[in-house]
Amino acid sequence: MSGTRREKDFLGEAEVPADAYFGIQTWRAVQNFPISGLRAPAVFNRAFAEIKKAAALAHRELGALSPATADAIAQAADEIIEGRFDEHFVVDVFQAGAGTSHHMNVNEVLANRASELLGGRRGEYELVHPNDHVNMGQSTNDVFPTAMRLAALFTLAGLLEQLRSLSDAFQAKAEEFAEVAKSGRTHLQDAVPVTLGQEFGAYAEALSRAAAHVEEQKQPLRELGIGGSAAGTGLNTLPGYRARVVARLAEQTGLDLTPAENPFEAMQSMAPFARLSGALRVAAIELGRISNDLRLLSSGPTTGLGEIRLPAVQPGSSIMPGKLNPVIAECMNMICLQVIGNDTCIAQAAGAGQMELNVMMPVISYNILWSIEILTNGAHVLRERCVGGIEADAERCRAYLSSSVGLATVLNPVIGYHRAAEVAREAAATGKTIRQVVVEKGILSEEELDRLLAQSLGRK
Repeated sequence: MSGTRREKDFLGEAEVPADAYFGIQTWRAVQNFPISGLRAPAVFNRAFAEIKKAAALAHRELGALSPATADAIAQAADEIIEGRFDEHFVVDVFQAGAGTSHHMNVNEVLANRASELLGGRRGEYELVHPNDHVNMGQSTNDVFPTAMRLAALFTLAGLLEQLRSLSDAFQAKAEEFAEVAKSGRTHLQDAVPVTLGQEFGAYAEALSRAAAHVEEQKQPLRELGIGGSAAGTGLNTLPGYRARVVARLAEQTGLDLTPAENPFEAMQSMAPFARLSGALRVAAIELGRISNDLRLLSSGPTTGLGEIRLPAVQPGSSIMPGKLNPVIAECMNMICLQVIGNDTCIAQAAGAGQMELNVMMPVISYNILWSIEILTNGAHVLRERCVGGIEADAERCRAYLSSSVGLATVLNPVIGYHRAAEVAREAAATGKTIRQVVVEKGILSEEELDRLLAQSLGRK
């Protein structure tokens, strides 16, 4: 066949694209799993490459790999880490259980590139073999969950930065809107007076707490099961390998990494990812709720609440001239729904392990990294394209407050609940504001009412 090379494994022979850095096992997986067209993200391949580099150098120190072979594998890994060869990681996300296909994709790319560096050719594995050299002392069962942990740690830093920056943006608006008094709403009905700043301050606090909850999930991810080999026993590993490979990974990545206390548990349990996904779900719930509020508060502009104005970023309709929609908040809502859906998948997959292994790791990993990515990007866009440019319509806020029956609650300490209810009923029946009824009946003066309102808003 033109443009191919012949490789063999214990199942037989197959033609592999001649210019591919992957080999026969990857090519079989491509043929077996033409499912979604989805591929593992580059950060996941980087995590694998970090592990393979650390393993090769650890085996060099232990005398199990020659310096030339170990250094070639390490250099090839560095090239993957730099972003080369991404097009050669071709296995579908939905693949062989536990991710063996993706793992062999990495092993074969590294073996072929390392062979080239030593003067060999792709597909000829005498110099560097995918299993015997690149995968020395390793198994998919300890490498894949270790790569999952590293990739999550690599990407969480960006998410935490964006969540905290978004929290800061809401806090800045809270301070800007501190003097904008308005009617609160409970049950979507008029409630007691608040300020727009207090509402936005609550959004800031909710996101700060969500970020802290995500941060808490990082520690279990730092505990690595690498060195456990196929089932946790460390079969086919050399004495000292486990400690060395973890130390190497810590040095390479700058992460605070330790060997898992129980490598069997680290291989069997996907609980750290279920907990992380749960924290991402909470962040999504908060972001979705806040985005809904932004859409409600900006609704109108003439037939809705219209208490705030969101930045105009694009036309809102293909048929209605001049229409503007809260598109950034709408996008954030869709992101949040996807993250919540991903969490359901992760939870089910985390509970689907049997005995010494959870074979659903590929779908867990993909959904975790996808959730982190879209939440990170969504939080950035919400801050940059929406929150930073929000404006308050202070006049409309004051108008709603002055006409709200919720203002009657402020009178409770002065005239009691029942008389305040009568004032509210009269205002509703006559179309007058609470303020007008209170002043006309001589219950309070304008100045006294203003003072009482200020106290209700926490002002001196």
